[in-house]
Amino acid sequence: MANLLFVSSSLFGDGSQSRTMAAEFIDRWRQANPRATVVERDLTADSIPHLSLATLTAAMTPADKRSAAEHEAAAFADTLIEEVEAADAIVIAAPMYNFSIPSTMKAWIDHITRAGRTFRYGAAGAEGLLKGRKVFIVTARGGIYSEGPAKSMDFQAPYLQAMLGFIGLDDVTFIHVEGLKVSPEAAASGVERARQTIDDLLPAAAAA
Repeated sequence: MANLLFVSSSLFGDGSQSRTMAAEFIDRWRQANPRATVVERDLTADSIPHLSLATLTAAMTPADKRSAAEHEAAAFADTLIEEVEAADAIVIAAPMYNFSIPSTMKAWIDHITRAGRTFRYGAAGAEGLLKGRKVFIVTARGGIYSEGPAKSMDFQAPYLQAMLGFIGLDDVTFIHVEGLKVSPEAAASGVERARQTIDDLLPAAAAA
């Protein structure tokens, strides 16, 4: 049975373009995997704290050497990591804010990036430990950043690719919903292109 983790991070909740398109992808993925389980992690200011010194200290302390307070501080991040470890596929809905990702998504990445658990250092350097999982990232962007003059301002996709790859999530596919604030015509075209990308991806994605 396949397990899918759905991570969303838009301020707009159910009205989010990235979330809406990701939900379409997941609905169609589930049609091909009717016995699949889907775990949803909605990243909001209330649901995910930014990294604190206490959490960082606990994460850097081996589990068998943590104090009771450190176990409590690390518990939330442990849960987030366990969700990723249990997933066969991950769908991330990531809007672009100020050319990058929401701070809540940065917090999620901070919590799941842990030495000795999701990556390690060896003789050959850093090695990600979360390999073997497919990741599909649905972005929502007001402008066009995948090509053209604004591409140099895209600090969203390169960052996600680099950080997820660092922890072993190196099989990443982007589905861009672009041009949402350019004009109504550009927005409609961006949504249609994203849906076409999903159409092209689904046979292979659903079989994963």
